[in-house]
Amino acid sequence: MNQFTAQDVSNAYENIKELVYQTPLEESLYLSDNSRRYFLKLECQQKKVKAFKLRGALNRMLQLTAEEKTRGVATISSGNHGAAVSYGASLLGIQNTIIIVPEICPQPKVDKIKKFGGTVIKLGKNYDEAHHLGLRYIEDKKMVYIDSYDKDPFVYAGQGTVGLEILKQNPDIDTIVLPIGGGSLSTGVAVAAKQINPSIRIIGVQTDACPAMIRSIEDKKWYDAFPITGDTICDGLVGGVGELVYAMLPAYLTDIISIKETSIRRAVRHLIQKEKIVVEGAGAITVAAVMDYPERIGGKNVALILSGGNIDEDLMMRILNEA
Repeated sequence: MNQFTAQDVSNAYENIKELVYQTPLEESLYLSDNSRRYFLKLECQQKKVKAFKLRGALNRMLQLTAEEKTRGVATISSGNHGAAVSYGASLLGIQNTIIIVPEICPQPKVDKIKKFGGTVIKLGKNYDEAHHLGLRYIEDKKMVYIDSYDKDPFVYAGQGTVGLEILKQNPDIDTIVLPIGGGSLSTGVAVAAKQINPSIRIIGVQTDACPAMIRSIEDKKWYDAFPITGDTICDGLVGGVGELVYAMLPAYLTDIISIKETSIRRAVRHLIQKEKIVVEGAGAITVAAVMDYPERIGGKNVALILSGGNIDEDLMMRILNEA
């Protein structure tokens, strides 16, 4: 298993900087107070895809040979990574792109994948089932698999460019709160940020519905698949964690916190109504964390990564009406 370094993240930044949007790092008027300032890293506004996943997908596909591009690319995704691969492939002139999603994938994410030219195939009732069936399909078709989180160092390095940008935009950031799903974003950002500022605090957050990383750390066991308990609006944070995540991330974490789904829904509502920012559940979880645990998270200048903005319209209206 090839790990990656902060230098790999810097190389990725040079590779993709002309192809991605350096998303804003905006201070929150409503969350900040006299003792603590919160800054929102708006990956929910990333070019076209509206999620950080474009960074890792592009960095990986830029490594492909001409023969690999001809064979075509495929991936398995809960939505955002699929859209990123579909859009990135269109940018790079890759004609044959297959995106495998679970049956529960939100329709807006499916529509976006198709709009960018990718072919969508639904396999499995949830992400872990889709992953198992999808790997077999991709192998049979002899396509190039663009990993979303498991163990591809180019993907991790690409996601880590979010951390580089945060500290370029505000070198005073002393704490970064980041969502953990498969874990490529959290691990990439942690590696990059700790290289720049070894004392920076890294706080990971997961939904109560699927705390795969928390259980992996507690049980000292890698959970590459993990069940969902109850309903969740964090479709981007479910399933197991990547092999590289389990190997690398625990050493970088200051803390890891599980967040209630009711709190995540409240954070989505807050972001839309107060901050005027549209964010999906997985993107809002960092705001939910500081609303519920401000003292535990701590810090003076705190960056909250809002990882994606692809929320289903009906779900958004239901959450807004809950107020």
